[in-house]
Parts: sequence; C-alpha cells; structure tokens
Amino acid sequence: MSNILITSAGRRVSLVRFFKTELHNVFPNAKVFTTDANPDYASACRVSDGFFKVPRVTDANYIEILIKLVLDNKIKLIIPTIDTELLILSQNIETFKKIGVDIVISDFEIMKVFRDKRLTHQFFEKYSINCAKEFTKDNYQLPLYIKPIDGSRSVDNYIIKEQCQLTEYHFSNDKLMFLEYLDHKKHVEFTIDLYYDKNSDLKCFVPRERIEVRDGEVNKAVTKDTFFIPEIWDKMKHIDGFRGCITLQVFVNNDTQKIFGIEINPRFGGGYPLSYLAGANFPKWIIQEYLLEENSIPVYNDWEKNLMMLRYDDEILVHNFNH
Repeated sequence: MSNILITSAGRRVSLVRFFKTELHNVFPNAKVFTTDANPDYASACRVSDGFFKVPRVTDANYIEILIKLVLDNKIKLIIPTIDTELLILSQNIETFKKIGVDIVISDFEIMKVFRDKRLTHQFFEKYSINCAKEFTKDNYQLPLYIKPIDGSRSVDNYIIKEQCQLTEYHFSNDKLMFLEYLDHKKHVEFTIDLYYDKNSDLKCFVPRERIEVRDGEVNKAVTKDTFFIPEIWDKMKHIDGFRGCITLQVFVNNDTQKIFGIEINPRFGGGYPLSYLAGANFPKWIIQEYLLEENSIPVYNDWEKNLMMLRYDDEILVHNFNH
C-alpha cells in the first residue's frame, strides 16, 4: 500500500486535503495519515485518513517510534511540515530508505544552513542574491530589524527605530541578530514556492506577493509573474541537496527593484495552498517521483497569474468528543 504520512500536521488542513486528492487519483485505496503531539486538537489530523500521537522531535525515541508507525501502517512517503523536525528527519533519510520509506526532504547539510540565519545569508551571497546587512552590537545604525538566528513564525522579531527601544535583552541574547531594516513601505515582500526534483533541478517557481500576514503566516496574497523570475531561476536552477518544496522569501525595493533574500524554509510553507490552487501541483509531482518512480518531471510555468487568496477561519467539527 502506498500510504503517505504528513508529520506535525497541526492546522495544515489544505495540505492534507491536497495530498488526499492527488493520492486517491492514483491509488484510490491508499491513505494519507498524519501525526501531531496533540492530534485530538489538530484540525489537519481530523481531516486525514487517520492520525497518530507522537512525542516531540526532541524525544530520544522519536525516530524509533516513527519507524514502527510507518511499518505498521504501510507508509511509503513522509512529508515534514515544521522547522523543528527538519534536522532530525534529514539525518535519518537513509535509515528510512532501508525500510522502503522516502522522506521528501533536502539533505542534512542543507537543513543546517537554513536553521541558522547567518549561514542563510552566506548561502544568498554564494548565489549572488543580496541580503540585509548585519551589524555588530557595538556598531550599528538605526533603524534596525532584530531577529533570532534560529527563529520561526516571527517570534522574537523586533523593529527598532529609536535607541530607547533597545533593551539589555537585545544585547545579551547571543541569538539575536542586528540587521539593516528593510522598510515594508519601500519594499514589496514575496514568498516563492520552488519545486526541486530528485536530481535537485528546479522545475517550478511561483512568486506570491504577501499582502497581509497573521501570526507569521500569509493571510492575503496574490500570485505574480514578476520581473525577477528569470534572474533567480538562473541562479538557483540546480542546488545540490535540494528536494521537494522550498520556500524562498525576498523583498524587492520599489524604487531600485533591488532584490534582497530574507530566508529560506526547505519545506511546505503555510501559504503553499495558493500555489497549488494556481496550478503548481507539488503533491502530484511528489507522488509521481516517489511512489510511481517517474524519472522526469517537466518544467512547469503555466500556473495562474494574478490569483488572489483571501483566507478566513473555518470550523472542523468533531462529534461525540470526550477527553
């Protein structure tokens, strides 16, 4: 049975539904399972074909538990979704391959780079993509943008416009970076969904202009056929170790059109549903590559341009729930 497991599913209801649709088109009896530390309260688990409670990735037995789970449920493919699990899962790619399970994830060395924002800046420099200047904490210029080297979801991010806004915490916390502030009023922010095949070749590039963000995740966005697609595509058309969905965040200056790389998340981003609905069918390609063992995913540029997504809260109802 060619079952799929989406780990740390949380609120990724759309992603689970997309994989169910694409998997059932090929294998009608196959299932999309999910895991979460609190699956009873995870909406994505409630729309999957079945869910499992697992410990957090920091648990010493996490991999052992996951191996038993995939073997017991005939799972052939694992799709990670959150930053904290990427390092340990990428470390164990070969462990799972030995039992006939693929993890759709980039290499461990790639994960180490993108869990560290300073190493991410070095990556941008290597591929000739501009990034915000980092200051030392004894020689900086206001305004500043402060963020942790290993953060996510905009936690511990600060915009500092006046000296009085800086506190001892900002100076004493070694994880906080002092960066050049790229004013949102002077820049347009894009998140780009990239699909890399098994050979680490870029096959699809969908820029989503971020209109509004809530809790670090895009709430309103629109797909754009932007001027920088050929430039970045050429710079990133093959990157050793990249596989599956990669999300790239950039700022573009309104006046100079200078492009700044902000960060890269080597996983499905929270805004990916817009790209899927525009026609960039990453789940289908993953199934073709990893379950059907097709060797050639063609380049795809025919996604719908100027498609806007407006998100809203919806309800998942669980009847006769007891806890």
